[in-house]
Amino acid sequence: MVEFIIANMAPLMFGSLVLFLLFGYPVAFALAANGIVFGLIGMEVGLLTPAIFQALPERIFGIMANDTLLAIPFFTFMGLILERSGMAEDLLDTIGQLFGPMRGGLAYAVIFVGALLAATTGVVAASVISMGLISLPIMLRYGYDKRLAAGVIAASGTLAQIIPPSLVLIIMADQLGKSVGDMYEGAMVPGLILTSLYVGYVVLLSIVKPSHCPALPPEARTLRGAKLALRVLTTLVPPLVLIFLVLGTIFLGIATPTEGGAMGAAGAMILALGRKRITLKLLKQAMETTGKLSSFVVFILVGSTVFGLIFRAVNGDLWVEHLLLGLPGGQMGFLIVVNIMVFVLAFFLDFFELSFIIVPLLAPVADKLGIDLVWFGVLLAVNMQTSFMHPPFGFALFYLRSVAPASVKTTDIYWGAIPFVCIQIIMVAIIIIFPGVVSYGDDAQRAQAQMEKDGTAPPPIDLDSMMKQSDGGSDAENKEKDDNNAANLMKNLQGDGK
Repeated sequence: MVEFIIANMAPLMFGSLVLFLLFGYPVAFALAANGIVFGLIGMEVGLLTPAIFQALPERIFGIMANDTLLAIPFFTFMGLILERSGMAEDLLDTIGQLFGPMRGGLAYAVIFVGALLAATTGVVAASVISMGLISLPIMLRYGYDKRLAAGVIAASGTLAQIIPPSLVLIIMADQLGKSVGDMYEGAMVPGLILTSLYVGYVVLLSIVKPSHCPALPPEARTLRGAKLALRVLTTLVPPLVLIFLVLGTIFLGIATPTEGGAMGAAGAMILALGRKRITLKLLKQAMETTGKLSSFVVFILVGSTVFGLIFRAVNGDLWVEHLLLGLPGGQMGFLIVVNIMVFVLAFFLDFFELSFIIVPLLAPVADKLGIDLVWFGVLLAVNMQTSFMHPPFGFALFYLRSVAPASVKTTDIYWGAIPFVCIQIIMVAIIIIFPGVVSYGDDAQRAQAQMEKDGTAPPPIDLDSMMKQSDGGSDAENKEKDDNNAANLMKNLQGDGK
């Protein structure tokens, strides 16, 4: 029995974690408990020594000292302040009036505002709840199909998962050991493509089933002409300025993501003050919610650190590598299996849990297969986005259910989400087939670094040697040739003068 435990410690540990999660235990405590229990078992059977637990305090203090994770409370606080300042309400009203004359105009407005909120808040719950409260009753009032209205609101809210400043991209960068700025830059184009695919679906539906997404009647369009242009300008400029303040400074290298988050939080406070929407009560609520979410993330990270330390000590990482490196098809086989696995696990785990449990196990294998880790992180982030939309456990569906009127059944929300889950799967396939859509940093420098890693980079250029070769000799020989040439030139000139 002891020999069996020693030989199979890693699979037993992983299976035990899955069992704990299926029973519904909190993820942070399930991770930490599994790590500690199997650490003690490993010591009992002679596989581990007590010194393994001495590394835990240093690991946990390392989490507390991680400056990158400071961006999480900053962006969370920014999103909560903006959501409570009425910015979402103003945007939805204005953009709805702008697109109202078009068939499907309200759906386009929801998608557009969802993308804008994603680029300013980065919080899925805030986006879904805001648009569910404001847009869903209006869409139902003017004859929109219940399933389409619910699906487009839930899906547009989840854009905050992939469009920077996404919280999951911060965590993904931390787990992969990559720059948050690179993750943000790499995710920008896929986020915009996904937004366009949502719009394309509504366009197709407006052609095939026009009764599902009618245009606003004339009496509902209260803003027209110059008044509407002025309203669009005054409503759109503040969030666009905030987006540049946060993302522009990060992409230009002026600020780190943590500094960008701090500026975003300050900018959100200024916007809320300008609208006279901020109160002491609102500020207290935002700070309490930010503290809860940040603590939730840190607790899961501490638990995953305990689990990861013991799992690696019993060669769990080598066990996972052996399983995944042995898959047929090389890189493509690995990517297909991993994405199917993440998609299935997303039915039961949210993106925080997937990031802390699965990504640290997959990253070393992806690196050994020569897969760019920033590209891999963006790919997984798009896949994990489906965790918000999976019936029956998708959080975006729960958020929408909590604010939807009684006339919208839970089954309507679930059926409305399915087409958008399919679109997200299509986006995963697009990133795999066309990897160039994830672009970040300097392509030349990245290619050179990859060649150096693969051992195929050309040798460094020695300019001194090239100069010597072009001159055909050493410095002394070249100086002698120059002197002789100068003397011959003077003789010729003197000869011409005679």
